[in-house]
Amino acid sequence: MLCGPGADAPGQEVEDMAEMGIDEIMTYLPHRYPFLLVDRVVECDVEARRIVGIKNVTANEPCFTGHFPGLPVFPGVLEIEAMAQTGGILLKQVGGDPKGTPYFMAIDKVKFRRVVKPGDQLRIEVEITAIRSSAARFSGRITVDGKVACEGELMCMLAPSEERA
Repeated sequence: MLCGPGADAPGQEVEDMAEMGIDEIMTYLPHRYPFLLVDRVVECDVEARRIVGIKNVTANEPCFTGHFPGLPVFPGVLEIEAMAQTGGILLKQVGGDPKGTPYFMAIDKVKFRRVVKPGDQLRIEVEITAIRSSAARFSGRITVDGKVACEGELMCMLAPSEERA
Protein backbone atom coordinates (compact mmCIF):
# COMPACT_ATOMS: atom_id res chain seq x y z
CA MET A 1 0.00 0.00 0.00
CA LEU A 2 1.16 3.48 -0.75
CA CYS A 3 0.47 6.46 1.43
CA GLY A 4 -0.19 9.97 0.25
CA PRO A 5 -2.71 12.74 -0.30
CA GLY A 6 -6.35 11.99 0.07
CA ALA A 7 -6.04 10.23 3.40
CA ASP A 8 -8.55 11.64 5.83
CA ALA A 9 -6.25 11.04 8.78
CA PRO A 10 -2.71 9.79 9.42
CA GLY A 11 -2.56 6.02 9.19
CA GLN A 12 -5.05 5.68 6.38
CA GLU A 13 -3.55 4.22 3.26
CA VAL A 14 -4.11 5.42 -0.27
CA GLU A 15 -3.30 2.95 -3.02
CA ASP A 16 -3.00 5.22 -6.05
CA MET A 17 -0.79 8.07 -4.82
CA ALA A 18 2.57 8.15 -3.09
CA GLU A 19 3.17 11.88 -2.72
CA MET A 20 2.43 14.22 0.16
CA GLY A 21 2.54 18.00 0.25
CA ILE A 22 3.39 20.21 3.20
CA ASP A 23 -0.22 20.48 4.43
CA GLU A 24 -0.51 16.72 4.79
CA ILE A 25 2.99 16.39 6.25
CA MET A 26 1.90 18.77 9.03
CA THR A 27 -0.92 16.35 9.93
CA TYR A 28 1.73 13.66 10.57
CA LEU A 29 4.39 15.68 12.38
CA PRO A 30 4.08 18.07 15.34
CA HIS A 31 7.01 20.18 14.04
CA ARG A 32 6.47 23.67 12.64
CA TYR A 33 8.65 26.47 11.28
CA PRO A 34 11.55 26.76 11.69
CA PHE A 35 11.95 23.10 12.67
CA LEU A 36 9.79 21.30 10.11
CA LEU A 37 12.47 19.86 7.83
CA VAL A 38 10.45 17.86 5.27
CA ASP A 39 8.91 19.89 2.44
CA ARG A 40 7.44 17.05 0.41
CA VAL A 41 7.14 13.27 0.33
CA VAL A 42 7.71 11.89 -3.17
CA GLU A 43 7.52 8.16 -2.36
CA CYS A 44 5.96 6.23 0.48
CA ASP A 45 5.53 2.47 0.34
CA VAL A 46 4.13 1.06 3.57
CA GLU A 47 4.56 -2.59 2.52
CA ALA A 48 8.22 -2.03 1.63
CA ARG A 49 8.59 0.16 4.75
CA ARG A 50 10.30 2.85 2.69
CA ILE A 51 9.79 6.60 2.25
CA VAL A 52 11.51 9.37 0.31
CA GLY A 53 11.19 13.00 1.36
CA ILE A 54 12.49 16.28 -0.02
CA LYS A 55 13.96 19.25 1.84
CA ASN A 56 14.78 22.35 -0.18
CA VAL A 57 17.61 24.25 1.49
CA THR A 58 17.28 27.99 0.95
CA ALA A 59 19.45 30.96 1.92
CA ASN A 60 16.59 32.05 4.21
CA GLU A 61 17.08 29.16 6.66
CA PRO A 62 17.42 30.60 10.19
CA CYS A 63 20.48 28.43 10.90
CA PHE A 64 22.59 30.32 8.34
CA THR A 65 22.61 33.43 10.52
CA GLY A 66 25.25 31.80 12.68
CA HIS A 67 26.36 28.69 10.73
CA PHE A 68 28.47 30.29 9.29
CA PRO A 69 28.30 34.04 8.47
CA GLY A 70 29.66 34.49 4.96
CA LEU A 71 30.00 30.70 4.47
CA PRO A 72 26.54 29.15 4.91
CA VAL A 73 26.68 25.42 5.71
CA PHE A 74 23.52 23.47 6.56
CA PRO A 75 24.19 21.83 9.97
CA GLY A 76 24.64 18.07 10.05
CA VAL A 77 22.36 17.78 13.07
CA LEU A 78 19.54 19.23 10.95
CA GLU A 79 20.25 16.66 8.25
CA ILE A 80 19.88 13.94 10.89
CA GLU A 81 16.67 15.56 12.16
CA ALA A 82 15.29 15.65 8.59
CA MET A 83 15.91 11.90 8.34
CA ALA A 84 14.19 11.34 11.70
CA GLN A 85 11.17 13.43 10.70
CA THR A 86 10.86 11.56 7.40
CA GLY A 87 11.09 8.28 9.29
CA GLY A 88 8.45 9.55 11.73
CA ILE A 89 5.98 10.00 8.89
CA LEU A 90 6.59 6.41 7.80
CA LEU A 91 6.34 5.09 11.36
CA LYS A 92 2.91 6.69 11.73
CA GLN A 93 1.85 4.83 8.57
CA VAL A 94 3.23 1.49 9.73
CA GLY A 95 2.92 1.79 13.53
CA GLY A 96 0.04 1.58 15.95
CA ASP A 97 -1.41 4.95 16.98
CA PRO A 98 -1.80 7.18 13.90
CA LYS A 99 -2.33 10.17 16.21
CA GLY A 100 0.76 9.36 18.26
CA THR A 101 3.85 11.56 18.36
CA PRO A 102 7.12 10.30 16.86
CA TYR A 103 10.13 10.77 19.16
CA PHE A 104 13.78 10.46 18.19
CA MET A 105 15.51 7.85 20.36
CA ALA A 106 19.00 7.11 19.02
CA ILE A 107 21.49 7.62 16.22
CA ASP A 108 24.32 5.36 15.17
CA LYS A 109 26.96 5.12 12.44
CA VAL A 110 26.25 8.61 11.06
CA LYS A 111 28.66 9.87 8.44
CA PHE A 112 28.72 13.17 6.59
CA ARG A 113 30.03 12.87 3.05
CA ARG A 114 29.58 16.36 1.56
CA VAL A 115 28.75 19.92 2.63
CA VAL A 116 25.13 21.02 2.14
CA LYS A 117 24.66 24.65 1.07
CA PRO A 118 21.78 26.99 0.17
CA GLY A 119 20.24 25.95 -3.14
CA ASP A 120 20.73 22.23 -2.50
CA GLN A 121 17.77 19.87 -2.55
CA LEU A 122 18.02 17.03 -0.05
CA ARG A 123 16.56 13.70 -1.13
CA ILE A 124 15.89 11.92 2.16
CA GLU A 125 15.58 8.14 1.81
CA VAL A 126 14.52 6.22 4.91
CA GLU A 127 13.74 2.54 5.34
CA ILE A 128 12.55 0.69 8.44
CA THR A 129 15.02 -2.12 9.14
CA ALA A 130 13.39 -3.41 12.33
CA ILE A 131 10.18 -2.68 14.19
CA ARG A 132 9.02 -3.74 17.64
CA SER A 133 5.80 -2.51 19.14
CA SER A 134 5.92 1.28 18.80
CA ALA A 135 9.67 1.63 18.18
CA ALA A 136 11.51 1.26 14.90
CA ARG A 137 15.08 1.23 13.67
CA PHE A 138 15.72 3.05 10.40
CA SER A 139 18.45 3.22 7.82
CA GLY A 140 18.65 6.69 6.32
CA ARG A 141 20.51 8.41 3.54
CA ILE A 142 20.47 11.95 2.18
CA THR A 143 21.65 12.67 -1.33
CA VAL A 144 22.19 15.94 -3.17
CA ASP A 145 22.38 15.71 -6.96
CA GLY A 146 22.79 11.93 -6.66
CA LYS A 147 25.76 12.16 -4.29
CA VAL A 148 25.53 10.99 -0.67
CA ALA A 149 25.63 13.89 1.79
CA CYS A 150 24.75 12.03 4.98
CA GLU A 151 23.90 8.49 6.04
CA GLY A 152 23.26 6.65 9.26
CA GLU A 153 21.00 4.54 11.42
CA LEU A 154 18.24 6.05 13.56
CA MET A 155 15.74 4.82 16.10
CA CYS A 156 12.37 6.44 16.76
CA MET A 157 9.33 5.58 18.83
CA LEU A 158 5.70 6.44 18.42
CA ALA A 159 4.33 7.70 21.76
CA PRO A 160 0.60 7.26 22.32
CA SER A 161 -1.45 10.37 21.54
CA GLU A 162 -2.43 10.91 25.18
CA GLU A 163 1.24 11.53 26.09
CA ARG A 164 1.50 14.55 23.80
CA ALA A 165 1.44 17.79 25.75
